[in-house]
Amino acid sequence: MPEPVKKPVSAFTKRPKAQEAEEGSSVVFEAETEKADAKVRWQCNSKDIASGNKYLILAEGNKHSLTIQTVTKEDASVYAVIAGGSKVKFELKVISKPDAPAEAPAGKPEEPSMKPEQASDPREGAPPAAQDPPPAEADAPDTRQDLTGLFTEKPQSGEVTVGENFTFVAKVNAESLLKKPTIRWFKGKWMDLATKCGKHLQLKETYDRSSKVYTFEMQIIAAKANFAGGYRCEVSSKDKFDSCNFELTVHEARAPGGLDIRTAFRRTSEAGKKRSGPGASSTDGNDDSGELDFSALLKKRAVQVHSEPDVDVWNILSKAPPSAYEKIAFQYGITDLRGMLKRLKKMKKEEKKSEAFLKKLDPAYQVSKGQKIKLAVEVADENVEVKWLKNGQELQKSGSKYIFESVGNMRYLTINHCSLADDAAYTCVVGEEKCTTELFVKEPPVTITKTLEDQMVMKGERVELECEVSEEGANVKWEKDGVELTRDESFKYRFKKDGCKHVLIINEATKEDCGHYKVKTNGGESVAELLVQEKELEVYQSIADLTVKAKDQAVFKCEVSDENVRGTWYKNGVEVKADPRINITHIGRIHKLTIDEVKPEDEGDYTFVPDGYAFNLSAKLNFIEVKIDFVPRQDPPKIHLDCLGRTADSTIIVVAGNKLRLDVPITGDPAPTVIWTKKEKVISEGDGRVRVETTMGHCVFTIEGAERQDEGIYSVVVRNPAGEDTADINVKVVDVPDPPQAPKILSVGEDSCVVQWEPPQFDGGQPIIGYVLERKKLRSYRWMRLNFDPFAGTTYEAKRMIEGVPYEMRVYAVNSIGMSRHSPASQPFVPIAPTSEPIGLCVEDISDTSITLKWRAPERIGAAELKGYGIEYCKEGTDEWIPAFQGLTERTTATIRDLNTGDKLLFRVRAYNMAGPSAPATLAQPVTIREIMQRPKIWLPRNLRQTIIKKVGDTVNIMIPFQGKPRPKVSWTKDGEPLSPSIASVRNSELDTILFIRKTDRIHSGQYDLKVEIENVEDTARVTLQIVDLPGPPETLKIVDTWGFNVALEWKPPKDNGNCEISGYNIQKADKKTMEWYTVHDHYRRTHCVVSDLIMGNEYIFRVFSINLVGLSLEPCTTKDSVYIQKTGILYKPPNYKEHDFSEPPKFTHPLVNRSIIAGYSATLSCAVRGIPKPKVTWYKNKMDISNEAKYRMLSKQGVLTLEIRKPCPFDGGVYTCKAVNDCGEDVVECKLEVRPQITKEEKKEANN
Repeated sequence: MPEPVKKPVSAFTKRPKAQEAEEGSSVVFEAETEKADAKVRWQCNSKDIASGNKYLILAEGNKHSLTIQTVTKEDASVYAVIAGGSKVKFELKVISKPDAPAEAPAGKPEEPSMKPEQASDPREGAPPAAQDPPPAEADAPDTRQDLTGLFTEKPQSGEVTVGENFTFVAKVNAESLLKKPTIRWFKGKWMDLATKCGKHLQLKETYDRSSKVYTFEMQIIAAKANFAGGYRCEVSSKDKFDSCNFELTVHEARAPGGLDIRTAFRRTSEAGKKRSGPGASSTDGNDDSGELDFSALLKKRAVQVHSEPDVDVWNILSKAPPSAYEKIAFQYGITDLRGMLKRLKKMKKEEKKSEAFLKKLDPAYQVSKGQKIKLAVEVADENVEVKWLKNGQELQKSGSKYIFESVGNMRYLTINHCSLADDAAYTCVVGEEKCTTELFVKEPPVTITKTLEDQMVMKGERVELECEVSEEGANVKWEKDGVELTRDESFKYRFKKDGCKHVLIINEATKEDCGHYKVKTNGGESVAELLVQEKELEVYQSIADLTVKAKDQAVFKCEVSDENVRGTWYKNGVEVKADPRINITHIGRIHKLTIDEVKPEDEGDYTFVPDGYAFNLSAKLNFIEVKIDFVPRQDPPKIHLDCLGRTADSTIIVVAGNKLRLDVPITGDPAPTVIWTKKEKVISEGDGRVRVETTMGHCVFTIEGAERQDEGIYSVVVRNPAGEDTADINVKVVDVPDPPQAPKILSVGEDSCVVQWEPPQFDGGQPIIGYVLERKKLRSYRWMRLNFDPFAGTTYEAKRMIEGVPYEMRVYAVNSIGMSRHSPASQPFVPIAPTSEPIGLCVEDISDTSITLKWRAPERIGAAELKGYGIEYCKEGTDEWIPAFQGLTERTTATIRDLNTGDKLLFRVRAYNMAGPSAPATLAQPVTIREIMQRPKIWLPRNLRQTIIKKVGDTVNIMIPFQGKPRPKVSWTKDGEPLSPSIASVRNSELDTILFIRKTDRIHSGQYDLKVEIENVEDTARVTLQIVDLPGPPETLKIVDTWGFNVALEWKPPKDNGNCEISGYNIQKADKKTMEWYTVHDHYRRTHCVVSDLIMGNEYIFRVFSINLVGLSLEPCTTKDSVYIQKTGILYKPPNYKEHDFSEPPKFTHPLVNRSIIAGYSATLSCAVRGIPKPKVTWYKNKMDISNEAKYRMLSKQGVLTLEIRKPCPFDGGVYTCKAVNDCGEDVVECKLEVRPQITKEEKKEANN
């Protein structure tokens, strides 16, 4: 059952309303609050205003008023009144006086920002089609950011006649802005007018340094009828944003005689609506927005020129041949031949009936998100195959998303689980014919599945209001008492979104946060009430009843838990006021009421009431009169202690810091002398802190501000001639206990710790009731109390801490008197959980006295760094684990040495971090310490099993691993002989051997044999090394024969082949005149060849190089003789051809294509151009040259031009133009680029589903 909606609570019973005022007059706004003592603030443009010459603010009880005197155009703005958590906005509109020089419509809020001017040249032509703003919705709301009221003057709507000029003005105050504001002008919803600047549109801006105001102007020159429509102005600066909508109405200019030619030739809106959708306007500036309707003009002209009845000129044109169109148009007064041809073409197209389809798709379909839809067409041929396209791309069968069906003449396309990605144009193609429809996917409203719950919290606590909605990633709106909540600079409110869950977080709630909170979606809302209460006040020491005598001092004292709480003292229900005899003090948590020289009228009930709390502390003051009976003279002295409220053992308890006054009645005649002593030390009369006063019938012992050293037994002795009397009084001073010592952290867990402390050395004279603990983060100054009731023990487990964050702890001791000062803070500690145990513990190697273990790191390490690993072992059958070595190792392998051969040992490994050791990883079975015999085995790498070929001078480094235990004996031989150290170096280890030759030579070629031997068991391997060099030159190169343009050569192979096979020969020729060598044959394998295509009349010599794996021989073999090619006497006359001119102007063979991309991912725009000579290419964005901007990279390859945009942002969207220019002309192509914000993971997940 949905939660009932609660009505928001407002602080106002009467709200001010928007008003209109004339310039020079005064205006009054009135408001009434619910409470008479409510504080009210008035604001203008979100800034507080105060009383002065301009504004008059009055408040009488719960009635409040704001008077604005001598209203001007600058006073037209948005005002607000604030009381508590309620804020009411209202608007003041200023109307110009009737004699104002500027003509303005009534009711406009500010000075008209449009200044009609006379066109400088009314005969100027219309702006090009590219400058005409497209059709769009005029007042589409902008929801990009929260509006912050940056405008001090907004552009206003207005009217103009065709041909006149307009200026729209917007002003922004930059006093509170960190950087220059950015302004954008739009027509409709998306057309950025910055790209349309030209003859009919100009944008200007100025800055006034004195007032720090930016003025932005948009001038429309020689207005046209299609300039009418809705416009929008946006201004932004860093994280602030504001937007304003306004309209321009353009009146048509009438032709003489009352005939409105432009109206007669206005385009119809039917075709425009088909292309632009239902939101398009017939007056928007688009040449193809509709068909030209000439019927009204034709009828009027027919009446004026001819007296014949009306004829249907379109019927005549449809039946006439194309050659007669011009004649018929002239006869019936049609001047726009191109518009006439477009309409005729459309009429003929509509008359043509489809041969492939019997029933086509409907123009549009609509389906709810998550549902399925079935598109159906009827074809003429039941055997024909159809193709289904989505946005021009053919649909393929993929799972259960798309289902294609063919039933007789019907063809069906079923789309399951429709999402926003399915919102597209779908086409059914049969042969050369096709029919198209549009599918609109309707999003279901976002409902609230889990409503908000009422909460009551204590002051200073964190509040989380949580709800769940039906769709992940949906946007919600939070309100408090009808006012929308936003992120402010104080970070009071935080908004958290986690899938379908939305949370409003309030840190440190205060009384002002009380109210009704509402969360809204487009499909519902939920309301909850938040109550914030003060924390419960604890009483550490209550006031006690007092019994005093005349002229004594009475002190009432109490101690509460909050130092900031004030209070009021009452006597018999009447507030006690301070005077010279009555003193009221408040020091920290202690409140005192001191009454000097008590009188009988001071007797009564005294009460202390803490401010803001519904309880009190009461005590009674009793006044007694001491009566002294008449005693006969010569009466021995007597000390009367019965009237003192003492304990049975004459012990008087006083709280440290309080005043102790002992008024002891004495009798005796004559008057006795009184002597007070403490530990045989006489206390004399005087004005000190501890003093004695003697009066008739009384001796008074006073201690001002009792201290701990005042404790002890005080003796009073009274003497007269008749005798003496003595009495002992035990005075005990009680106080709050001393602070405990710094607590110690015994252990830490993942989110907890165990803390221990010692009791205080002095308990204050009263038993310790318990302890109060506090903790704080190391870098914080705020201590948080862990327990509000005293904890009796001295070991406490603190929980709910954050792992990896350092903390400190401190302790208070509590007795019946109060709470001690806090102890010193503990050493900083970090709640850390031990890691999990290491994994994969196994034995890697073992010998007679050592063992090598290896393992892998724990799966869970936690927030603290891993300090290392500790290894322990114990003998089988015992429980004594012995550390394998001192300290920790950071590696995951370890070798434990000096073990006894034959021992059976268990091993375990533990990981250590700040929290201590982890659970151990233990071997499953004991391991016997004894080396295992292993046969020798050479692991010859695969690449060494073939002949190793190296060039002379290269380095050879061959490593061959082997195995065997105990350590095998390794030996190398070359070609059956022991390997000499002068030939190669050898290094052997327990696991491998290395053969190293620093610089190879031909003598290093051969077979190298490796032998690994353990006792009588061995293993061998062979490595073949071949060192190659450049070959020598060929031998005896000679010319065998010559005929025509050909020469036959022959030679012998070289004597030195470089220790490898000759792979071929390089034959070159040279003309003796130039001696420039040219290659005739390369890698020629035979030792004879024929050189052809020689030039007659030239004399040639030849040379040959040998080629092997290394390269060409250093020296060639050259012919000793030369060859002369005889001339035949034939004269060649080349034909005379006229050189062809291949130059042509640039032309784009592949245009730019409009694109929509995602912000943050690099994108490219490509087109193709041709032209001779090669044209110069320039790229523009919104008609601004971007050739020198680092964000863009221009590429050109074989006529394909590419513009790369690196990591685009939404501001990179716009119109991109590519211009190619050469000596023969130029060509331009452009496209629109839309940059969309990135899709969140939740939206991706939803799209995949």
